[in-house]
Amino acid sequence: TCPQCHRSASLDQRGLRGFQRNRLLEAIVQRYQQGRAAARCQLCDRSPPEPATVRCEQCEVLYCGACQLRCHPARGPFAKHRLTPPPAHPGAPGGGGDGGKGAGGGRKVPTCAEHDLENYSMYCVSCRSPVCYQCLEEGKHGKHEVKALGAMWKQHKAQLSQALNGVSDKAKEAKEFLVQLKNLLQQIQENGLDYEACLVAQCDALVDALTRQKAKLLTKVTKEREHKLKVVWDQINHCTLKLRQSTGLMEYCLEVIKENDPAGFLQISDALIKRVQGSQEQWVKGALEPKVSAEFDLTLDSEPLLQSIHQLDFIQMKCRVPVAVPPVPLLQLEKCCTRNNSVTLAWRMPPLSHNPVEGYILELDDGDGGQFREVYVGKETLCTIDGLHFNSTYNARVKAFNSSGVGPYSKTVILQTSDVAWFTFDPSSAHRDIVLSNDNQTATCNSYDDRVVLGTAAFSKGVHYWELHVDRYDNHPDPAFGIARINVVKDMMLGKDDKAWAMYVDNNRSWFMHCNSHTNRTEGGVSKGATVGVLLDLNKHNLTFYINGQQQGPPAFENVEGVFMPALSLNRNVQVTLHTGLEVP
Repeated sequence: TCPQCHRSASLDQRGLRGFQRNRLLEAIVQRYQQGRAAARCQLCDRSPPEPATVRCEQCEVLYCGACQLRCHPARGPFAKHRLTPPPAHPGAPGGGGDGGKGAGGGRKVPTCAEHDLENYSMYCVSCRSPVCYQCLEEGKHGKHEVKALGAMWKQHKAQLSQALNGVSDKAKEAKEFLVQLKNLLQQIQENGLDYEACLVAQCDALVDALTRQKAKLLTKVTKEREHKLKVVWDQINHCTLKLRQSTGLMEYCLEVIKENDPAGFLQISDALIKRVQGSQEQWVKGALEPKVSAEFDLTLDSEPLLQSIHQLDFIQMKCRVPVAVPPVPLLQLEKCCTRNNSVTLAWRMPPLSHNPVEGYILELDDGDGGQFREVYVGKETLCTIDGLHFNSTYNARVKAFNSSGVGPYSKTVILQTSDVAWFTFDPSSAHRDIVLSNDNQTATCNSYDDRVVLGTAAFSKGVHYWELHVDRYDNHPDPAFGIARINVVKDMMLGKDDKAWAMYVDNNRSWFMHCNSHTNRTEGGVSKGATVGVLLDLNKHNLTFYINGQQQGPPAFENVEGVFMPALSLNRNVQVTLHTGLEVP
C-alpha cells in the first residue's frame, strides 16, 4: 500500500521497479543534492573533476587551481578578466555546467513508466496519475476520464495554494495562541504568588484568633483553680479552729473526770455537759466533707472547630466557566462478565465528550429485584464486585459526576452469577500449619494438632455441594468437614466453637459437632480413598453429610442461617483433595 495515496498495488516480475515513480520527490531530492554538491572544474581531464576554486566572469568557466595556472594565466588578454569564487553548484544562475540549459535548469523531462520514449501529456482522473498518449490508446486508461496535464497541474497547484493559505492562517493563529499562553504563564505565576500570600495572611489571622481565645480559656481555668483553692483553704482554717477548740475542751473534761470530790464535780458537771453537747453539735452533717472537688467541671468542645478546620477549602470562584454534568456512560458489554459469585463491569465515556469527569458511581441491586445501592465510587472504569449470591440475577448501572453534579444513569445491564460454586482452599486465611498444593485444591498439615482451613467462596443463599477425597489416612486421625464463619478459631478441631458446624469422623464412625457438643453418632468411617460430601441447603437452612455417597443420618443441623464458608480441620496424618462445581446429589 502506498503511504501517500493509500492505494494498493500488486508486484509483477519487475518487483519494486514496477511501482510508479514519484517524480515530484525525485525533483526535490535532485535540487537538494545539487545544492549540497561542490562546484567542479570544467576543464579537468581527471574523473571526477577537481573542485573549482575560481570562476571567470568573462569566460563563464570554472577552474581548479591547476587548470587556472595552465589555461587561464593572469597575463596577456586574461589579465583584465575578473575571477570570482565559484557558486554553490553548477546549476546556480550564471554558473557553468548544465545550469543554464532552458527553464528547467537542466532537469530531465519525465517519461512514461510504461512507455520509456513517450512524455506525459495527459492526466487520468480515475487513476489520479499522469499518462502518455499511448497509455490512452493501448493501455488500461483508454476508457478512463482524462484531462490535459497542464490544466490539471494548474488546478492542483491552485488547490494546494488554497489549502496552504488555510494552514498559514492556522499557523498564524497558533503563534498568537502561543504568545497568549506565555502571557498566561506569567499571569498564573503572579496570581499564584498573590493567592499564596493571601492564604498565609488568612491562616495567620485564624491562628491569632485561636491564640487569643486560648488566652481567654486559660484565664477561666486560672480563676476556677483560684476559687477552688480559696474555698479549700477557708475550710482548712475553719476546721483547724474547731479542732483546736474541741481538743482543749476534751483535755479539760478529762481532767475534771479525774476529780475525786463528788460535790465539786456536780457543781460544774451540768454546765460542762451542755458545753460538750454544744461542741458536738458544731460538727454538723457535711462539715467534714470538702465543699469543692478536685475535678474541674470545664469541658472544651473542640470537635466542631476541628471539623471546620478539616473542611476549610476554597469556594468556587465566580469567574470560573460553568461546567455541564457528564453525559451518559456507555457500558462495554464485551468486557462485562461473571465468575462464580462475582461480577465484573466495564464502561467508558462516549466519544467527542468534552465535559470533564471526576469519577463514577456504580450501583447494583440485591440480586432479587430490590433497590439499587452504591457498590463503587471512584475514577476507574473497570470494577469487580465479589461476595454476591450464587445463582442470582443482578442489575447494574453506572453514572458519572463532576463539580457541577451527577450525570444520568447508563442503561441497565443484567448479570447472572454461577449456579454452582467453583472454589479452592484459601491460603490467606488458613492456619500457618496448613500446607496447600495442587493449585490450593489439596490440603494437609505440619502439626499433630488439628488445624482449620477455609474455602475461597462464601454462601448465604441457594443449595451448594462439594466433596473431599481422602488421599492419605494414617494412625486413625479425626478430620472434620463442614462449614464455618470467617472468624472461626483455627487452632483446634472444627466445631468446637460456636462459629462452625461440622462432622468429624474416624475409621469406624462419625459424629456431628457444634459448640463442642457431640451428637448423632453414626456407624461408618473413612479410610484412604474415601469421599466425604457436604450439602449446604440455605433454602431449607440445613446441612447434610455423605460418606462414599451414603447420607450420614438425617440433616446434621437445622436453622442454619447467615454467611458460611466451606471448612475443614485436619492434622499431619490426613491429606484431602477438594472437588467443587458438582451437581447436588
